[in-house]
Amino acid sequence: MATLSYPSWDSTSRTRLRCHAGGFTPLPDWNRTWYTANPDLTQCFQNTVLVWVPCIYLWLLVPFYCLHLYCHDNGRIRMSCLCAAKMVRLPLLCSNFASFFKTFLLQNPLLYRSLKCSCWVLGFGFPTGLILVLCIIQLERVRGCRSSVFLFLFWVLSVVCSLVPLRAKIQLAIDEVSKSPETLKTLSVVELFPWKTTHSLVFHLSQNPCPVRDASFLSKILFWWFTGLVVKGYRTPLEAEDLWTLREEDTSNKIISELQQNWTAECAKLQNRLPDQAQLLRKLQKEQSSGFFLLRTLARKFGPYFLTGTLCIIFHDAFMFAIPQVLSLLLGFMKDADAPLWKGYFYATLMFLLSCLQSLFNHQYMYTCFTVGMRVKTAVMGLVYRKSLVINSSARRTCTVGEIVNLVSADTQKLMDFVVYFNAVWLAPIEIALCLFFLWQHLGPSALAGIATVILIFPLNGFIAKKRSKLQVNAGMKFMDGRIRLMNEILNGIKILKFYAWEKAFLEQVLGYREKELKALKKSQILYSISIASFNSSSFLIAFAMFGVYVMLDDRNVLDAQKVFVSMAIINILKTPLSQLPFAISTTMQALVSLRRLGKYLCSEELRADNVSKASLSSGKTFNVIVDNGTFSWAAEGPPCLKRINVRVPRGSLVAVVGHVGSGKSSLLSAMLGETEKRSGQVTVKGSVAYVPQQAWIQNATVQDNVLFGREKLKTWYQRVLEACALLPDLDILPAGDATEIGEKGLNLSGGQKQRVSLARAVYRKADVYLLDDPLSAVDAHVGQHIFDKVIGPKGVLRGKTRVLVTHGTSFLPQADLILVLVEGEITESGSYQELLSRHGAFADFIHTFASTEKKESSIQRGEEAAAKPTGSLGLTRTHCAVSSQVRLEMYKKYFKTIGLAIIILIVFLYAFQQGASLAYNYWLSMWADDPVVNGTQLDTDLKLAVFGALGFAQGIAIFGTTVAISICGIIASRQLHMDLLVNVLRSPMSFFECTPSGNLLNRFAKEIDAIDCMVPDGLKMMLSYVFKLMEVCIIVLMATPFAAVIILPLAFLYAFVQSFYVATSCQLRRLEAVSRSPIYTHFNETVQGASVIRAFGEQSRFILQANKRVDFNQTSYFPRFVATRWLAVNLEFVGNVVVLAAAILSVMGRSTLSPGIVGLAVSHSLQVTGILSWIVRSWTDVENNIVSVERVNEYSDTPKEASWNTEGTPLPLAWPQSGTIEFQDYGLQYRKGLELALKGITLNVDKREKVGIVGRTGAGKSSLALGIFRILEAAKGKIFIDGVNIADIGLHDLRSRVTIIPQDPILFSGSLRMNLDPFDTYTDEEIWSSLELAHLKTFVSNLPDKLSYECSEGGENLSLGQRQLVCLARALLRKTKILVLDEATAAVDLETDTLIQSTIRTQFEDCTVLTIAHRLNTIMDYTRVIVMDRGNVCEMDSPANLISQRGQFYRMCLEAGLV
Repeated sequence: MATLSYPSWDSTSRTRLRCHAGGFTPLPDWNRTWYTANPDLTQCFQNTVLVWVPCIYLWLLVPFYCLHLYCHDNGRIRMSCLCAAKMVRLPLLCSNFASFFKTFLLQNPLLYRSLKCSCWVLGFGFPTGLILVLCIIQLERVRGCRSSVFLFLFWVLSVVCSLVPLRAKIQLAIDEVSKSPETLKTLSVVELFPWKTTHSLVFHLSQNPCPVRDASFLSKILFWWFTGLVVKGYRTPLEAEDLWTLREEDTSNKIISELQQNWTAECAKLQNRLPDQAQLLRKLQKEQSSGFFLLRTLARKFGPYFLTGTLCIIFHDAFMFAIPQVLSLLLGFMKDADAPLWKGYFYATLMFLLSCLQSLFNHQYMYTCFTVGMRVKTAVMGLVYRKSLVINSSARRTCTVGEIVNLVSADTQKLMDFVVYFNAVWLAPIEIALCLFFLWQHLGPSALAGIATVILIFPLNGFIAKKRSKLQVNAGMKFMDGRIRLMNEILNGIKILKFYAWEKAFLEQVLGYREKELKALKKSQILYSISIASFNSSSFLIAFAMFGVYVMLDDRNVLDAQKVFVSMAIINILKTPLSQLPFAISTTMQALVSLRRLGKYLCSEELRADNVSKASLSSGKTFNVIVDNGTFSWAAEGPPCLKRINVRVPRGSLVAVVGHVGSGKSSLLSAMLGETEKRSGQVTVKGSVAYVPQQAWIQNATVQDNVLFGREKLKTWYQRVLEACALLPDLDILPAGDATEIGEKGLNLSGGQKQRVSLARAVYRKADVYLLDDPLSAVDAHVGQHIFDKVIGPKGVLRGKTRVLVTHGTSFLPQADLILVLVEGEITESGSYQELLSRHGAFADFIHTFASTEKKESSIQRGEEAAAKPTGSLGLTRTHCAVSSQVRLEMYKKYFKTIGLAIIILIVFLYAFQQGASLAYNYWLSMWADDPVVNGTQLDTDLKLAVFGALGFAQGIAIFGTTVAISICGIIASRQLHMDLLVNVLRSPMSFFECTPSGNLLNRFAKEIDAIDCMVPDGLKMMLSYVFKLMEVCIIVLMATPFAAVIILPLAFLYAFVQSFYVATSCQLRRLEAVSRSPIYTHFNETVQGASVIRAFGEQSRFILQANKRVDFNQTSYFPRFVATRWLAVNLEFVGNVVVLAAAILSVMGRSTLSPGIVGLAVSHSLQVTGILSWIVRSWTDVENNIVSVERVNEYSDTPKEASWNTEGTPLPLAWPQSGTIEFQDYGLQYRKGLELALKGITLNVDKREKVGIVGRTGAGKSSLALGIFRILEAAKGKIFIDGVNIADIGLHDLRSRVTIIPQDPILFSGSLRMNLDPFDTYTDEEIWSSLELAHLKTFVSNLPDKLSYECSEGGENLSLGQRQLVCLARALLRKTKILVLDEATAAVDLETDTLIQSTIRTQFEDCTVLTIAHRLNTIMDYTRVIVMDRGNVCEMDSPANLISQRGQFYRMCLEAGLV
């Protein structure tokens, strides 16, 4: 409500005449305004200047505002009742004012003649201004302006200017009410400020629009529009549906559509600027310049909005430096006993207003920076994503998928940090200079001592930071990387660890890395504690140096309250730029590196549009694919991969492309797709294209979505495609059929299933040209035949389509219309099958090579085609989702319990001592300031300085002690929590690993443990230090003015109330943001890997739209997350500013009893409350967010565990098992509860030294027998006895260490070769060499540079597959137990390695019981017995000869393998 007061006729006419008689000088009379006990402005000033100011503001700025509205049209807004009421009220106001003024002038003609100018302003200017306001409101409505800053400031100005006359009239009425009741004639203009000028006037298309668009100016600057979401988050946990939709200007589509054009233009300029010169030099220049061009593009797009934030921070600094000056005036007032009381209240109120304005401008700046940062992130992500869809193969090979994802994660974050801290680069030096200038004003040359202290402190911190960084990189990160790498190998090879009972050995290795990591962390934390102690003590050290030099330079240099506490306030300001400047410079340097990296990637070479000429499909018998004299390469400078290619593919024909490995078959298809660099020639493709890559590319989506690939579902055609691609049996097994979600990279599908889904995607497309890159290589022979007959062949669903098939399958070639033979990148032969065979050329050699291989492999039952694999039955594995409840109190108990009560009590005592020392030296300083001056000097200054120094240094030591103590406590807790996590994971059964992604587990050991190592202790340090600092401030304020308790206590409750709202909402927003961030990177990863497929299908625009949606969805939670921090800060800093006001007002009220020193102490400390309150909540929120890591690490303590590793009390004989007999008694096994039994009532006996082969179709239960013997899965019913001992009664390690297995997958671990053979160091070198000799590896290992110490890489990748399998054989030979199980141990090796392994087993394990799960039937034809499994039952069991004579299932299998 704005109340505009105007003077009465009788009371002011004489004053006005005097104003006229003295000349028209509407200036304040300082004797009436300042130097008086009852301040007031002259009537002349009130009736001229105060009336002119709003009118001048309005008339001067209205042209610019109208221009702004003209340039920004947001659509017409419908008229509301509120707006209509305003339209009616303003003309009435003008009419009333004109009537009043006419009466006033008619009754005072003399006054009219005296003040013609003033009357013109009053009579014409203000009413005209109101009419102009009416016009502006209408114009804003027409142009869609929802909240008018311009009019808001006009009304604020009008109200402020009317307050002084109003106050004068109230005072006059009080004085003269008895003389004339008509004295006060006041016109009150009731004007609703534009809080919600157009609220609910616009129909929003979005379901949940962001309220900031409709918020009033006041609501925007105070962030009140955000309160609704905070309240909702406090009442119920926030869900994604509760979040607002993004504003249009923040959406990806709006940002990137404009930016893309600008960036394209910049790239063109960059290309034109670089002269023709050496190719390498040109490339280097382009990379160097690209970062600057990217920065310029971003600056042009986001710079104007960012400059508004820069203006805010400049105003913030102006108010920040004004506060110490006002504090100086307040302390001067306290010293001056004759100063009128109103001045004290004026200074207190002014300090409060300046603090509030400082807060508002600071948070508007931060809001602007974070908004710009968010938009920069969206822009960069969009540019990188679009680039990844057009980058050529040579440029793509220079950066891995991880590096590209890193561009949109790490580098975008650096740019966001740069936006926030950029202004500090130039503003911080100015702030430091101003601080030193003001300190020089107060203390003279002594301020140089403060500069010297700064010069000493901050290089020390820089040196410590450098040492810490070096320590982290060279030690901490090295050991952490080693630990995580080892954990990754453990999780990938967990089955091997359990088979061999090696968990303890690897647990010790992990703990060894962990101890070294914690040792480096402890050193780093001690250095960090020194840094914190020096920085937190910097205020004291600077003050100690300056005050010490000041009093020692001259005895007459007196430290009074003004010098001391104004200097302390300036020193506290000085700390901020001093801490920000190095960080800002570092952030800027990192951002420049990121800009260069991003620019380099965004300027990478793109696929040329002329690589392939696209043409529409014409009628008639034509060629769909034509390559004329084509030469192609993967890089512009590289050697050609295809030479002199001439191909014409007739429409509707099947063309087979054959050749040895590396001959260029896949390159030929890539050339047809335009994926390679065309050196010469012409490529033409007519019609639409579908492409099936050699390595199937599967999206993280449902099976149906992968097949449809953005097309509408045609039910009949869809079912026909699934049937033709042999997917229906797989869909029957998947839990949700075709609605089953496929995990990342096809996590829960076998290799063959992934290839068939990839093929189905292409078939469903109904394209004109099909490019098939060996799609049948990953499927069984009979499935491959089915797919060829039903899909690719002359009778398949693609008959009549043009098909180019790369294949090694010779059985399909006779049905091809044309065969192309590639040799070293050239087509050496082409023709039909019979034509090529008759030439006895390269094709005949190819047929000879692959026909024999195919015959050998026809009997192979590929493990990867196990459609009934256990993990597939659950669909997607468990993934982490947003936790909706607040962090449980038990997690804090768990964390602090691992630390111990004694250390916690010690930490609390150290903090109390630290803050007590701080309180003591500050109080001592106030007493020093109050010390009386005797003969122009203060007494015992040396003693006072010594006590001041001692207390300050004691505080510094206590700060160091507390930070070290908390760091050590954090290390104790993290060591124990990591140990518990490691043991819990290693003790978990295999079913746990099958349904828990290794990425989730690895995340617990990496990110979550890192948070417990560093983030939780750092958050606790910050929170406790600020809590105790707040207690110190409260004690000081209460010491000065005990009555402040009446204000502080309600404010404390208000603070707790606001804090509880914020923490609940902030934690949930952070979790939602984290959960919505992962799909962005997953989508990026998928797109980069499948870019060629996306381009082939022409789906770029759809994928760009999906990427935009994912980024926007993430930003919907990121935007309220950073606004929540601003909302909190504004509210809490208002609470802090009220404390400042209370301390100042109460000090003024008690000036007769309070000394300037204690007032300075109380007020200067209360100025810190705003920052303290904000940091307490931020640090508390950080602790809340990071203590979740304790919850996640502790999550696996409640999961099911295996039986104990060792059983006490029932020791087994050392030689057990002595004979190696195995007995199954009605044995049943299931993979999980609720599933069908995988083994059903197996009863059989295996005698000692017997060799038993186990065969059967896929899913028959062969491997389940091995899992049961090793108790990888526990029995659902029945028992297994080994040498008469029930294996369920003994420990798992007792069992697994006495039985040996050679698994199908030969997994090795990073480490020495010796460690891979004998991780417990149980055997001598001679025994190990002997086992290597028997495994046919001795010669190979002897030739290695380090022999047994040779370092195997991760997964043993620096050894061949066959060598890795022989190492597994050497393990078995070393253990030499009485029972050996071979689980398809030779499935993945060549025939030569298979022969070596089989011969060694026959000779070295002659006196052992051998169970072989057969892969190649010829390996078990000489076994004593063969067990044929079918659907979990033993259907046949006898010697191989007898089974063949019975002509049952085993006979049919041998027949298929060509053995009978």
